[in-house]
Amino acid sequence: MRLKLDIDPDIVAMMAAEVAAGERAVTAAMREAGTGLKTAWRAQITGAGLGQRLGNSIRNQTFPRSGDSIEAAALVWSKAPVIIGAHDTGPLIRSKTGFWLAIPTPAAGKSSRGGRITPGEWERRTGLRLRFIYRRTGPSLLVAEGRLNTKGRAVASRSKTGRGLTTVPIFLLVPQVKLSKRLDLAREAARAHEAVPGLIVARWVEGRLG
Repeated sequence: MRLKLDIDPDIVAMMAAEVAAGERAVTAAMREAGTGLKTAWRAQITGAGLGQRLGNSIRNQTFPRSGDSIEAAALVWSKAPVIIGAHDTGPLIRSKTGFWLAIPTPAAGKSSRGGRITPGEWERRTGLRLRFIYRRTGPSLLVAEGRLNTKGRAVASRSKTGRGLTTVPIFLLVPQVKLSKRLDLAREAARAHEAVPGLIVARWVEGRLG
């Protein structure tokens, strides 16, 4: 007995079209999932009061960068991973030297490089010397003898008589700080992951109807 198998060209074309539809569906679904996760993370960051700038550090990219693939993937990441990671995990922060963490008060102002100023930079900028005050209860202090300007920053006194001179707390000294956990990025990532199969099916059906 002989069997003869003929492949209808229409079936081959249909299979090729179905594969192409699958590639488009998976790629579109991953693009939508990645964009959705980026938006959710940004909203969570700004909602936690961490600012639009930090929220905008969240980026996403779909692979392949061009064309469609049945193995398409989406990558969502932050350009400030250390800061984002700290607010996501709520770590215990200790001094690198194992002694004190110096937390600037409003009177210290900000660093010329942006962010928190260090005691060394503050002394170089103001020309004032910091003095250590130990406190048994509450954080110890680094203080300076100066005056407060109109912006509430400690500066050197210009008075020869000492008028307006006061002892100003510049830094609070603590052995460690527990950063509050303000984000839950894994929750949003899990939701995005769970939504992918449904997105693929929806895009596949949509492609057929289109």
